[in-house]
Amino acid sequence: MNFLLDLLFPKRCVGCKKLDTYFCKDCISNILQTDLVCPKCEKLAVGGQTHPICKRKFGLDGLWSLGIYQGSLREAIKQLKYGRVSGLVETLVDILVEYWVKYQPFVLDQISKDKGVGWTIIPVPLHWWRGNDRGFNQSSLIGQILSKKIGLAYCDGLKRTRYTKSQVKLKGFGRHQNIKDAFEISPDYTLNPVPYTLLIDDVWTTGSTLRECAYVLKRNGAKKVWALTLAR
Repeated sequence: MNFLLDLLFPKRCVGCKKLDTYFCKDCISNILQTDLVCPKCEKLAVGGQTHPICKRKFGLDGLWSLGIYQGSLREAIKQLKYGRVSGLVETLVDILVEYWVKYQPFVLDQISKDKGVGWTIIPVPLHWWRGNDRGFNQSSLIGQILSKKIGLAYCDGLKRTRYTKSQVKLKGFGRHQNIKDAFEISPDYTLNPVPYTLLIDDVWTTGSTLRECAYVLKRNGAKKVWALTLAR
């Protein structure tokens, strides 16, 4: 079956269109990485940790992103979301894990240090209507595959309670208003509350969605919430 699918719909690199792979080594090497920033003020921060002066009771504790949202990485994420090329997920997660193994980012140190306490991967949820239309939630797929590769628990700990406009064409304040009160804790989380959360989304733009999710998680008992995205 896989052979037949590959024959009818051959894999092509999202960057250069080479055959037989979704993401070739040359295009992977062109992913532009940059200094990490504080998720509150978005100024440079060591390891992506929230600056002490930016700390908020219900805010994010840090942000880590694989690369900048441009070039081959942007095209890969667009193909994943809008081209419905879900097979890209594992490739992107493999790139992320390889980077972590090579560079040992601060967030990985935190996870290793606190593993006995219980870190859990939680994705940003889609509204059911959008999920049905797309056929999958890319953040859930990223989270599920990442949880298997690095040995962390996975939980659909949040649910989206109302349909929201696409954030793509909205600006900072509009994004914040659009997403406000759009999430709540799911029964899965209520049954198994977790102290430390790795919150997964595909792209950090203004951070409105991830900040709102962190707010809900911390209001319901989470002690530490880091955001992880493929791009920023």
